[in-house]
Amino acid sequence: MRFAGQPTLQRYLLRWTLGAVLVVWLTLLAVAWGTGLRESRKFSDGQLVSVARLWLQTVPASQAVVDPALLDGFQHEYLQDVAVMDWQDGQLVIDSHQMAPGLNLANIPVHGFASVPYQTPQSTGERRLYTVALQQNGHQRRVVVLMDMQKRSELGKDIAEHVAQPALLIFPLVTLLLWWAIRRGLRPLDQLSSEVAALDGFSGQRMDAEHRFREFNSTVLAINTLVDSLQKQAQRERDFASDVAHELRTPLAAMTLLASAAQANPTPERLTQLEHESLRAGRILAQLLDLARAQRAGASGRHAGQALASVDVGEVALQLVSSHAQKAHDTEHELSLSRPDTPVTLAVAPLLLELALRNLIDNALQHTPPHTQVGVEVEQTASEIRVSVSDDGQQRQTAGASADRGGMGLGLRLVERIAEEMGATLLRDQGVAPMGTRFTLRWPIGQRGAGRA
Repeated sequence: MRFAGQPTLQRYLLRWTLGAVLVVWLTLLAVAWGTGLRESRKFSDGQLVSVARLWLQTVPASQAVVDPALLDGFQHEYLQDVAVMDWQDGQLVIDSHQMAPGLNLANIPVHGFASVPYQTPQSTGERRLYTVALQQNGHQRRVVVLMDMQKRSELGKDIAEHVAQPALLIFPLVTLLLWWAIRRGLRPLDQLSSEVAALDGFSGQRMDAEHRFREFNSTVLAINTLVDSLQKQAQRERDFASDVAHELRTPLAAMTLLASAAQANPTPERLTQLEHESLRAGRILAQLLDLARAQRAGASGRHAGQALASVDVGEVALQLVSSHAQKAHDTEHELSLSRPDTPVTLAVAPLLLELALRNLIDNALQHTPPHTQVGVEVEQTASEIRVSVSDDGQQRQTAGASADRGGMGLGLRLVERIAEEMGATLLRDQGVAPMGTRFTLRWPIGQRGAGRA
């Protein structure tokens, strides 16, 4: 699996998104630049027309008044009609647009900007003005420049429309480019999803670890780990089904032969053997039912999120040893229990612990010869809690090929499943002399509440 130099999906998406944004930005910049240049040229042309018109009104070639009809021929989109009023030593000498009758001169400030009402019999409105007063050659001069507020507002709206129009036109382009960039950037993720959807985990398929982007490495690793887990689980299920078939095949075949023989000659020995094989098949079915109960108990606890009960392991072991005492006597086994004086507690489902320990005791009594010592021991150390079932039998009586794989038939398969549900580990060793075989359920301290009351 390669990491060094491998591109990342984050950079890949960033490149495509920033590329789309860059295209949009350059387009908007070009449009705004062109709009600004065009509007500035038009605005300056309008100012030229406005100054020419104002000059004709304020400084005519002769003292005659300029014909208004002549001034109406000066038209431009950005023309702002500006009026000028000039006082010298308190006397109004220039009034370019005859504004004085419509103004309250008392509202005009000595200096600065102001907005004042304007009203004549022909029109009403508001004017924006700027006033400047100064001393010039021993004379006091005051100049007021006025502009129509309505035309000023219309000019502002016109410029705003010209500037906003490109942005409105570019918005669909922005949306389209971003949609394309995101879709293009997420294409590798869609491909990964398709690969996962086509993956058959139970057939041994695994995802290719060589992917283009670094972010996919952990995802592919997690999926492959899950696939491996599913394959192992499927293999365990196949092995378990094989064990069940083997365990059931022997007593059922024997029952068939014994039933046929008993029909021809129903001797007490044949009937006893038929009963024995029937009970054996019944025990196998009971173990399967125990497994189903254990799995339901474990699954319901996990799904409901319920707190596990605090169980005294020594007390559970004592109850099971007491309940198996008669069976041990009948089979001529010596059954004993060793446990510490202080309680050894586990936070587990009581049903699971009881099923596991009962099956270990049953296996020891079932598969060892008479006069064998069977010991149940509960102990707790600083690092773990252990519950073990040991025996000193020189040779366990096995049930076919299942024993060759290190198990003692269906019972130990059941215990392995229950141990998984409880978070425990099932170990097999020789035990401590004089014991020759020991099966141990082990919980590390701190796991699944081990050792906590």
